[in-house]
Amino acid sequence: MATYPRPKPHLPLLLITFFICFFQGKSSSWLDTEANEVVMVHSSSQDWPKRCDFSVGKWVYDQSYPLYDSNCPYLSTAVTCQRNGRPDSGYEKWKWKPSGCSLPRFDALKFLGKMRRKRIMLVGDSIMRNQWESLVCLVQGVIPTGHKKVTYNGPSMAFHALDFETSIEFSWAPLLVELKKGPDNKRVLHLDLIEENARYWRGADVLVFDSAHWWTHSDQWSSWDYYMEGKSLYKSMNPMVAYQKGLTTWAKWVELNLDPRKTRAIFRTMSPRHNRQNGWKCYNQKSPLQFFSRPHVPEQVVVLKGVLRRMRFPVYLHDITSMSALRRDGHPSVYRRALNQAQRQHPREFSSDCSHWCLPGVPDIWNEMLSAML
Repeated sequence: MATYPRPKPHLPLLLITFFICFFQGKSSSWLDTEANEVVMVHSSSQDWPKRCDFSVGKWVYDQSYPLYDSNCPYLSTAVTCQRNGRPDSGYEKWKWKPSGCSLPRFDALKFLGKMRRKRIMLVGDSIMRNQWESLVCLVQGVIPTGHKKVTYNGPSMAFHALDFETSIEFSWAPLLVELKKGPDNKRVLHLDLIEENARYWRGADVLVFDSAHWWTHSDQWSSWDYYMEGKSLYKSMNPMVAYQKGLTTWAKWVELNLDPRKTRAIFRTMSPRHNRQNGWKCYNQKSPLQFFSRPHVPEQVVVLKGVLRRMRFPVYLHDITSMSALRRDGHPSVYRRALNQAQRQHPREFSSDCSHWCLPGVPDIWNEMLSAML
């Protein structure tokens, strides 16, 4: 029977480890559990086009939102909070107002006109699928019945606006690099392999990536048993060092396979979770937080920005972390499924989703930003 060799000792990258330890020393939490303040810092990303930094601003109430209703047929049950019985709807009516400029309202026909005869593909985890469903619902209302369809290809799915010859696609790759079954049915995360996932990305005109949450899952929820790099096998590794290695593999693929004259590449920063206090941080929240507390930069964002800075290919940073961290009211909480009358009397007996987002909701604003970038 095939067995695994003894894991070799791993020497982490000194520089990235320094930054990781530095920021962990500052604060290891996403949220301030002692007050209604998010522990986050506004990031003035230099990777945005100079004309506007959309990541800094505030949420303002706008009665004209949402831009579509919860009956959109392309929504997953887990994010249809209104259909699942959520009693309030105010979370749908907030728009983002950048400090130094205006963010245009999403215009479905204008977006489809820009994307005519093009493929836009969103690559990543279930939060990216959350954003894909939002984008499809934002555009589908202006397309007549019979002029749109959804197709599936392996881990990818595509919404087709037939009259525009446009496809809006989602490709499942939460780690970007490859996760494979090895001997003894062990799961191996190959930090230097990506082609098996990337073959679905070829030919897209716009690629939007995300990868963050799966890299920091605890041992109980981890998706792999071993890391592998080249022929070296590791039982354990600093998760941010592993993340940096995985992103470096992704960056090499981008630079070897994409032409910046033909393909726009965008990397969306991580969507914040509000899971403190046993997952109940987002339950019964009805409005955005108003301000941030002491500065804190998420480790994943530090690593991502470091990788992007070293790339020759122009990858734009779509920074949604700080603005979304204010919106703990926007998660499904217990309304990720329908509760019957008896269950509604004791909602705390059920698990609470404080990671994904209700739709219509926060990801619609991410897509307004994405449309403005394009």
